[in-house]
Amino acid sequence: MRELSGKEQRVTHLLNKGNFLDPGEEVSPGTPVAFNAFPAGAPHNRLGLAAWLTASDNPLTARVAVNRFWAQLMGQAIVQTEEDFGTQGTLPENQPLLDWLAVSFQSPKPAAGSPIDPLNPQLCWDFKGLIKLIANSAAYRQSSAVSPELLRQDPLNKLYSRAPRRRLDAETVRDQALALSGLLSRKLGGPSVYPLQPDGLWRAAFNGERSWSTSTGEDRYRRGIYTFWRRTVPYPSMATFDAPSRETCTLRRQPTNTPLQAFVTLNDPVFVEAAQALGRRLAREPGTVEERIRRGLELVLARPARPEQIAALTKLYTEELAAYQNRPDDATRLAAEPLGPLEPGFAPAEAAAWTTLGNVLLNLDGVLTKG
Repeated sequence: MRELSGKEQRVTHLLNKGNFLDPGEEVSPGTPVAFNAFPAGAPHNRLGLAAWLTASDNPLTARVAVNRFWAQLMGQAIVQTEEDFGTQGTLPENQPLLDWLAVSFQSPKPAAGSPIDPLNPQLCWDFKGLIKLIANSAAYRQSSAVSPELLRQDPLNKLYSRAPRRRLDAETVRDQALALSGLLSRKLGGPSVYPLQPDGLWRAAFNGERSWSTSTGEDRYRRGIYTFWRRTVPYPSMATFDAPSRETCTLRRQPTNTPLQAFVTLNDPVFVEAAQALGRRLAREPGTVEERIRRGLELVLARPARPEQIAALTKLYTEELAAYQNRPDDATRLAAEPLGPLEPGFAPAEAAAWTTLGNVLLNLDGVLTKG
């Protein structure tokens, strides 16, 4: 990754009609003349390019950065085409907001002890400060509830008349289920892993010439970013939740809402295993069934549980417990496959009822949707 010395650097030519056998005039590193001038005295290498990108008179870098962070937090960008700020992209929905955020983001921080002006944050390329600024804004902190009047005036929420409401990204859906169940591995780095996936998928795709060897131990529960990815057969649950194929760089994902997504979170082996682990986690909690259910709701929703929610889930638990007491084999299968054998003294019917409850909790709209 080091820069080559002057004599070792490759000489680059303009290729006549794109033909590599017909080199034209020699060209040197530079930046588009349509933008700000290259910093005086800066070297024409990557260090100089970094100085040019972050120069105070560069109108683009800060705007692209704040636009992307705004999209991550607010669900949609100020410039909808995050990947294209050119003539083929869309115009900003709120030009003054984009300008103010960009100027604040690249402004140098005030001297220590100086009073802070809330209308001029002066973040100096501070990403954490930018996230804090947006997250503390009135636009972000408002309710996501929509009235008929707001729906009529701002149906796509381009004016940010309400808080964003969107489903989690593909990798996060799986990671959150593992985290809530207590299975998620926090290990960092290392090679790709092979978590659970439906049987036979690779045999069908590769005629039996390749196999998916499911990882064991901690690797089975690592974050989605470490999942082995083959472009011809992507990991099915993530593809269902709109993960890109990775054949090209994709900055903006187009979200969909299909019944297949519900089938994944209800039936995919990873989510069934997470439901089993969450069920066992709740069963180990002290107190009555209602108290455990209340703690389960507060765990997955990160807010106080409502009485009607507790009542509905308590009724479900009672019905499932009674049903599985007459079907011990089905109860054992639901509660132990694929997670593993139950702890001694843990009745299969009780474990199955808690697994069903865990499955419902992980499929709540408030768990899968931000808003």
